[in-house]
Amino acid sequence: MKSVYEILEERGFLAQCTDENLRDILSKEKRTIYIGFDPTADSLHLGSMVPIMVLAHFQRCGHKVLAVVGGATGMIGDPSGKSEERNLLTPEQVAVNSAGIKKQLASFLDFTGGNPAFLLDNHEWIGPMTFIDWLRDVGKHFNLNHMLSKDSVKGRLASETGISYTEFSYQTMQAYDFLHLHDVYGCTIQGGGSDQWGNIVAGIELIRKTRQKTAYGLTSHLITTARGEKFGKSAGNAIWLDPNRTSPYKYYQYWINTDDRDVEKYLGLFTFLPIEEIRAIMESHLKDPGKREAQRRLAIESTLLVHGAEGLAKAQRASGVLFGAEIAKMSDADLADIFADVPSVALDSSRIASGMAIADLLFESGLCASKGEARRDLQGGGIYLNNKKLEGVEKSVTREDLATETTLVLRKGKKNYLLVKFLMV
Repeated sequence: MKSVYEILEERGFLAQCTDENLRDILSKEKRTIYIGFDPTADSLHLGSMVPIMVLAHFQRCGHKVLAVVGGATGMIGDPSGKSEERNLLTPEQVAVNSAGIKKQLASFLDFTGGNPAFLLDNHEWIGPMTFIDWLRDVGKHFNLNHMLSKDSVKGRLASETGISYTEFSYQTMQAYDFLHLHDVYGCTIQGGGSDQWGNIVAGIELIRKTRQKTAYGLTSHLITTARGEKFGKSAGNAIWLDPNRTSPYKYYQYWINTDDRDVEKYLGLFTFLPIEEIRAIMESHLKDPGKREAQRRLAIESTLLVHGAEGLAKAQRASGVLFGAEIAKMSDADLADIFADVPSVALDSSRIASGMAIADLLFESGLCASKGEARRDLQGGGIYLNNKKLEGVEKSVTREDLATETTLVLRKGKKNYLLVKFLMV
């Protein structure tokens, strides 16, 4: 059986490790690992999936995992990878965001089984400490020269904006998290993105100085696309794990649109498919890349993982609409999500109360320039109502034809869509 270190390595997670002995240790012993999640929003995003999957792999291999929400550190802000000072969040914002993140993490990790994960908030142990406590018990163990040498600090010191004492002290807070978790939960490993290397090493040093114990750090690659774009963004917008922020359909479509050069890497990182199966998928995919077999499998597996079977079914049903599947029994929100870039018009709902001639609808909605054109298009079989081809010119449109509570979808030809909303005026 492969160790978790070997699994993470072959699936493309590992960037750096503070001690090569950890490979051997993890093949023989069960350890405790923690990864922190800053509550800068009330939802995690796609970039958060890498550390979540690391924890999940550790748990599946029998190790104890701790997911720590930064209720305290989130009020300070991590300067790592940032070119300027973050806006400070209020305690109320942090509390709301922490609650949202805790709920999401519970979807990925097992908190109730025989080897339950622990969901913690560092405000529980940092919050009660006084400033004097902090300086005496924590601050005295940090060498200023070492703190100034951190890449996250040096970059900011060289900039015009500089760095505040608040953000400068962040590394001491994350280091103390590691010490506290070491003392209370026996945690000896901290994970994180490669931008967290300096903060992780600070925690390892604090444990060494104060407890004379050895701790370890693992970092994961910060993911970018083959095009050089930031991973987890679509048209500049983050892909969130919360379905109220990013619908299952948009989440599914993000993976469907994966570049061929990235898809094998993403199958390793964002699914639990065995490596052998991933290789077989890629072998089949490369025979006919146009079918996007690998992207479809990636979309299915990741959407199922994040949104469950119901979310996957919803995403696939919505995706089918774009390829001509009949549209029926959808919500206004779902339809708007699918046709976000399609023009729409609004008509008085009374127009269809007793039936509206389809030729009149095509003309008044603007899809056809005249009623004569509408009739010719209908006779030619080029008009679709909710993706169903209309035969002849006699159709009378009623409320029964609505695809959602208020809307129907007209299509002229293959791609000329129009949403018609019937509203109370």
